Amino acid sequence: MISEQYKSMLGGKSVIRELSEFAAARGKEIGYENVFDYSLGNPSVPVPHTFTDTLIKLLKEKDPMELHGYSPSLGIASVKEKIADSLNRRFSMNYKPEHIFPTSGAAAALAHAFRAVTAPGDEILTFAPFFPEYHPYVDLTGAKLKVVPADTNNFQINFAAMEELLTSKVTAVLINTPNNPTGVVYSEETLKKLACVLTEKAEQFGHDIFLISDEPYREIVFEEKKAPYVSQYYPNTIVCYSFSKSLSLPGERIGYVAVNPECREAETIVQMCGQISRGIGHNCPSSLIQLGVAEVLDETSDLQVYEVNRNLIYDCLIRLGFTCVKPDGTFYIFPKALEEDAKEFCKKALDYDLILVPGDSFGCPGYFRMAYCIETEKVMRSLIMLEKFVKEVYGVKESV
Repeated sequence: MISEQYKSMLGGKSVIRELSEFAAARGKEIGYENVFDYSLGNPSVPVPHTFTDTLIKLLKEKDPMELHGYSPSLGIASVKEKIADSLNRRFSMNYKPEHIFPTSGAAAALAHAFRAVTAPGDEILTFAPFFPEYHPYVDLTGAKLKVVPADTNNFQINFAAMEELLTSKVTAVLINTPNNPTGVVYSEETLKKLACVLTEKAEQFGHDIFLISDEPYREIVFEEKKAPYVSQYYPNTIVCYSFSKSLSLPGERIGYVAVNPECREAETIVQMCGQISRGIGHNCPSSLIQLGVAEVLDETSDLQVYEVNRNLIYDCLIRLGFTCVKPDGTFYIFPKALEEDAKEFCKKALDYDLILVPGDSFGCPGYFRMAYCIETEKVMRSLIMLEKFVKEVYGVKESV
């Protein structure tokens, strides 16, 4: 007998992936350069040359068994030490190698974090709008994801709604800043208030409430803005990081868990991650890629194009009458659709080869996401088509 649980999931595939597949198929018909695909958050800037050069050097100089053999179950010691050192220098933390657990990207980091601090029946709170895959990530652990409704005025945390959902069943709170899909960075004020609420509720309930911070976009912030390092504000914080966006390495599947040294049983949690790997078939990321990223921890790809694209799209949306919070970072923007049903809005946009993702699966109906990790030239052409779309379908008169 096959699993009915996973079979039932076939009817609820990722909307983002389905739209990306539609865009690829449409591209075969008219040329992908003519499809304005804002569906998938796949980085569009190249990996730094230093990373490529590092891999070449490693392949030439290192023992092949060291590069291609299994790494220790808790990660390569020298890599963990370098990650801890980088975090300490950048964010005034006090990590040691035993607080770091390398993983196959942020998704794997989250998979370990969820299992480390929940039991079946526990609840994890997150805040709309949120990455839709959080649902299977959490629900398939036996815990349950509960979603706090969005504050659409600024997309900071809706604390009033959070208080209603923060019951004794909650053992962890999951945040994502800079945020997918809004591009908003949680302010220091927001993080301090969140820390106070969690501290107060943990004392009231008589058990720890862990803060799991999903941070794959931490380095993509605009106008010299800094994204506050979440772990500085709350001791029981587990950071889940990926190099997919900062170094444009999504296909390499490399990231880590960083457990705040002040977290209760911090070192035990990392040890537990090794045992969790046994249960989910993770079994450590690539040795070569661990060693490679360890040499470029303080570098990023040339991320400036994302800010250029953000400015072009945001200015156009505002001129066309859209309601939109200006992103602080990432390569996403999350405007309000020009009709109540964002699914219908996005469906109509397909007639203009604009691939937009409705906000329903992000927990925020009526909005849509644009992943603007595409060439700037293509962005500019897409805005001409966006104007044509809203003018012909919705009677918008403003001009780009």
